[in-house]
Formats: sequence, structure tokens, C-alpha cells
Amino acid sequence: MGCYGSKNADSKAGRLARWRSTGIVALQDSKLKTLPDEVLDLGSSVRTLDLTRNRLVDLPMEISKLINMQRLILADNHIDRLPINLGKLQSLKFLSFDGNRLSTLPDELGLLVRLERLSISGNLLTDLPQTIGSLRNLVLLNVSNNKLTTLPESIGSCFSLEELQADSNLISAIPSSVCKLVHLKSLCLDNNNVNEVPHNLLKQCKVLQNISLHSNPISMEQFQKLEGFQEFESRRKKKFDKQIDSNVMISSKGLDEGVDL
Repeated sequence: MGCYGSKNADSKAGRLARWRSTGIVALQDSKLKTLPDEVLDLGSSVRTLDLTRNRLVDLPMEISKLINMQRLILADNHIDRLPINLGKLQSLKFLSFDGNRLSTLPDELGLLVRLERLSISGNLLTDLPQTIGSLRNLVLLNVSNNKLTTLPESIGSCFSLEELQADSNLISAIPSSVCKLVHLKSLCLDNNNVNEVPHNLLKQCKVLQNISLHSNPISMEQFQKLEGFQEFESRRKKKFDKQIDSNVMISSKGLDEGVDL
């Protein structure tokens, strides 16, 4: 009995020592309903926290102790709300809440100014906070499979954005501010209600290579009339020619992937 207890203590001590030395806490598929105190007690030692596929319903306010955390992965849980002090985790660069039950996001999300990749697909979001425009270092935003009816006008202030994924929502119009995203390479809005795009989209987004608008009311004829369409087509063709020359596998959508309508 004493030997078993000793082994357990050694195992726990070893685990804590490993977490502290590597900065990586990986607790996927652990059937957790709450974030363990032993993780919170690691404080500034934590760089990555992966709690994928657990049973968490919320996050404790004490998560703000993990002030040096750069990657927070909470995919496939039951989380329906986020603490407002999430904004104190200002070292975060990667944040994933895919496959949860979020219907709103706190305005404090905009305080995560170092964030580069934000993925919140498969939730119940009906809108995004205007403060998302403060995420000037954001490169990837994935809000697919939600209930969004629009994207906030402030998204045009996410100046570093290269990839915007918003498939399978209820979006009917793309805000004109998207034209300010001069680094945007890929815009995916399959399975929405989009019937038009900003008339300057192709003219101002000069590095855009892929637009996917499957299952939307917009027609290819409308798209071809946009100023800058020929230049866009040239970029798209160059991209796929390069992939073929490099023997990169083409997706199942084939060479039409540049403009999918």
C-alpha cells in the first residue's frame, strides 16, 4: 500500500517537473470537467496548454495566472462562456475553441494583441465583437460552422490577416472593410447567403489567390465583372502552376479552387 502511494506521488511529481521544465501541459482525452489546480499553480511556467477532447464547461478566472502562455487549445469541450480576464493572457499567439458551445465572445478578446491564429469553428456564435479589429497581428481567423449573419466592420483593421475562413454560417454580405486586408490570400465563405462582394475587393486585395463561395446566391458572372478580376485570375493560375511544377497534390476541388462559386 505504501509502495503504491509512493509510486503515485513520484508519478505526479515527475509530471509536474516535466510540465515545469518544458512549459508544455498536454491533457487531451483526460475526461476533465475542471482545470486542475496543479496546472494553475504552474503559473508563468506554462507556454502551451492543450485540453482537447475533455468535458470542460467553463474556464476559471484563475487562468489569468498563466501569463506567459502562448498556445491555448481547448477544442472539443462543452465550454459555453469565456472569462472576461482571458484578455490578461497577452502572450497568447494561438487560441483554439473549435467544437464548443460558445454563443458570444467577450470584448476583452481584443486585448490579445499578440494573437496570430484564432480558431472558433463549430460553435453557436451569432456575431463577433467589434474589438476583434484590435488583433493587428492575426494571420488566420477561422469562424466556420457558426451562426454568424455578418462579419464586423472592424475586421478591416486586422491588417496582418492572410486567411479568413467563415464557411457554413448565415452571412449575406461581406463588409467593405475587408478590402483593407492587403495581405489577404484566402477568403472562404462556402455555404452562406452571400449575393455580392465589395466591388473593390479584387482591386485592393492585391495578393488574394483563393476565393471560395460554393453554395451562395452570387454568380460567376457577377464576380467576373469586378475590377481586378483578370489580375486575380493571373495570380490564381500562377499559384496552381507553381503547385503543379512542384508536384504538390491538388485538392479534390481541382484547379477551379481559385474562384469557387
